[in-house]
Amino acid sequence: MKRSSGILLPVSSLPSPYGIGCFDSEAFRFVDFLADAEQSHWQILPLHPTGYGNSPYQAYSSFAGDPLYIDLEALIARGWLSREDCDNAELSHSPSRVDYAHLRERRYPLLRKAFQNQRTENNSQIGEDELPSLSGWLYDYALYAALKEAHGNAPWYAWEEGLRYRHPDALEKARNELAEEIAFHVFLQNRFFEQWYKLKAYANQKGIRIIGDLPIYVAHDSADVWSHPELFSLDERLQPTAVAGCPPDGFSPDGQRWGNPLYAWQVHADTGYAWWIRRLDHAFHLFDTLRIDHFRGFDEYYAIPATSPTAHGGHWEKGPGMQL
Repeated sequence: MKRSSGILLPVSSLPSPYGIGCFDSEAFRFVDFLADAEQSHWQILPLHPTGYGNSPYQAYSSFAGDPLYIDLEALIARGWLSREDCDNAELSHSPSRVDYAHLRERRYPLLRKAFQNQRTENNSQIGEDELPSLSGWLYDYALYAALKEAHGNAPWYAWEEGLRYRHPDALEKARNELAEEIAFHVFLQNRFFEQWYKLKAYANQKGIRIIGDLPIYVAHDSADVWSHPELFSLDERLQPTAVAGCPPDGFSPDGQRWGNPLYAWQVHADTGYAWWIRRLDHAFHLFDTLRIDHFRGFDEYYAIPATSPTAHGGHWEKGPGMQL
């Protein structure tokens, strides 16, 4: 690899009058700054919809993008929103902090208005097969997101039995009843990826490569686990039998209990690691270089009993290693 340097800056930390950094002109200006400073890389944090604690490492999906990053100026330019709409939303509380709860409350009505306005146009919406790497996960995620809203944001494992266990008749009923909401979430993902690919292409043209960040684990309350529970170490109630973390050390006497479900690695091996291959293929559409958070877990990972409140009592287990 050629010797190079760059800057780590989360997209959310870019300047913005709308409460959070996004894929707007400020992002393109930052790329220009990197190029002018003769840098080669822009490293970012995960772009997925944040879940517990608003952490990008506890995401509702390891494939979807967070709609909060959608550039509202681009929606204004397309005539789907007005500047007055955005100004009246009062999105920004502070120039230095992101208030996620406030943004979700105030920004989503704007995105819904843009969705409704684009539906009145005659031009066709970009479909999932027209944007790289959206196929195979988009509609499961959109259904998950719609159901989560319908259940007051409760985790999927608290939904009624038919939906928890993905009974076909319950899923079909939900698809029919929530068709409009599902279409809304498909619209959001199309806008997210449409804008991100435009920003990435601009960066690459300027000689800037994007270093993405992929957490090795996914959240229990995620479209990933709900859609493919067989790929994770869950009991008959779909609760983790053991969770991820790291052991006690000189910095943390109780260790770290992250709480993510562990992978059922034998099932992954039996399927030729198909899910992981899809996940990495998706990531390499988004980024030029990939950092995998806690990569060591592919070699050995720390398994903590799900009933343990701390990392005490955990033990090391062998990961898939070079087979993956």
